[in-house]
Amino acid sequence: MAEVIRMPKMSDTMEEGVIATWLKKVGDEVKSGDILAEVETDKATMELESYEDGVLLYIGIQEKESVPVDGVIAIIGEKGEKIDDLLTEIQSGATAVQSEEGSTNQEPVTGAENDTDISSINASVVSMPKMSDTMTEGTIASWLKKEGDEVKSGDILAEVETDKATMELESYEDGTLLYVGVKEGESVAVDEIIAIIGEKGADYQTLIKLHKSKNVSTEATEAKPTADVDSQTAPATVSAPTVAPSPVVTDTNGRVKASPLAKKLAQEKGYNIAQIHGSGDHGRIIKRDVEAFVPGSQTAVASEAQAMALPKVVGEESFEEVQVSQMRKIIAKRLAESKFTSPHFYLTMEINMDKAVEARKSMNEIAPVKISFNDIVLKAAAVALRQHPKVNSSWLGDKIRINHHIHVGVAVAVDEGLLVPVVRFADNKSLAHISVEVKELAKKATSKQLQPQDWEGNTFTISNLGMFGIEEFTAIINPPDACILAIGGIKQTPIVKDGQMVVGNVMKVTLSCDHRVVDGVVGSSFLQTLKQLLEDPVRILV
Repeated sequence: MAEVIRMPKMSDTMEEGVIATWLKKVGDEVKSGDILAEVETDKATMELESYEDGVLLYIGIQEKESVPVDGVIAIIGEKGEKIDDLLTEIQSGATAVQSEEGSTNQEPVTGAENDTDISSINASVVSMPKMSDTMTEGTIASWLKKEGDEVKSGDILAEVETDKATMELESYEDGTLLYVGVKEGESVAVDEIIAIIGEKGADYQTLIKLHKSKNVSTEATEAKPTADVDSQTAPATVSAPTVAPSPVVTDTNGRVKASPLAKKLAQEKGYNIAQIHGSGDHGRIIKRDVEAFVPGSQTAVASEAQAMALPKVVGEESFEEVQVSQMRKIIAKRLAESKFTSPHFYLTMEINMDKAVEARKSMNEIAPVKISFNDIVLKAAAVALRQHPKVNSSWLGDKIRINHHIHVGVAVAVDEGLLVPVVRFADNKSLAHISVEVKELAKKATSKQLQPQDWEGNTFTISNLGMFGIEEFTAIINPPDACILAIGGIKQTPIVKDGQMVVGNVMKVTLSCDHRVVDGVVGSSFLQTLKQLLEDPVRILV
């Protein structure tokens, strides 16, 4: 009987895998233990092993394609076995899920907006337009028309402050300004009602109620698209005016282009508006230009501009989009969860590394391998954790786990992101042992040969950027740890020693703590112990 092969969960953080290479093809004989394919997970490239004997009847995922955990990859069965029904069942299962998810999109929207006849209301709603790609709301800086004023198409209704500029809100309707919904200085979200323009006496209150009920219905259906509006109701539908692109400073007749508010301010201050440089779109003069203008200063600016002819084109915009790797997806997800769910606080301390520098030099004269400062800090941190077990803990929601074993994760940079292999029982290992193990783990990480046992089980993490000349930084906690230690570079710095100013080798370390588990006093005590151990490295060996 044919068996479906699904994507296994190859690590604790894996949500999907990418088929790097198929080692078998359709029609090949397969035995239990044979490798079907190589799968790229978020942390390594691993082998997909078969647990069935038979023939590879079907391959559902091509090379370089991704599939979620438990997604169908292949089917193995007897030679010549019919699998049409099985494929139909798999396909219908996926279709059923899609149908269930999409069924709500086809539900008719019912509510007041479908039952109200607005064809006889000769008025239109003016809503806040989206004036920039990042705009979510606008602030009414000033109204240039008031309720009851006659409005013609092209008139400026108001000035709107967006996230990028102050811009003019233009009317595209003729009529009377029947209603103003937002006061000066108030903000309103994009597509929310600002005003209503129409015939005098028009029942604009119905339009306001209709607009509000439509927004409620939209929220209830999660902004699902509604049916097309009948052509008879078009005159009273919501119209979102857009902002016409501003022209250059002067038009063909030499008229200065400025916002009405800017003209009014310039007149009040007695400024010649033609002398003011505009910072709006295409050089349009706006309110802030008038406020920043200093009479007499513009002449010097103009002469400088005339003395130097600026090129019209100084560069070309370009970009490149790179597909996000599985590793980068998981890194982004886990670090975002850590940063926004764990209340981080940071403790920074300077450590005099003079004795550590001397000790490392002596050790490397007899050690079978070269010992790095990172190895010394790792060992010192492990010894300090033994004295401060609360730092070696994890938050589990309804309880705190205080680990009695010390497994130190070491952040290793790879091409696609960051991996954290683990040095287990670091407090019980010699510096030479730690040095060899860290080098081996780093090599396996860069070649994507790490296995789950290499990266799971950390109780504390170290991240070192000192080799890049970074003096100090803060790191995001690596779950499930409660703390991570960020190590900066060793820098020769003037220090006071025995009342004398001397040059010392100083290193800064920063401990990021999860405040749910570790308090300030606990973290500070740990750093004090770490400082004592590194400033007198003999203590590490005791």
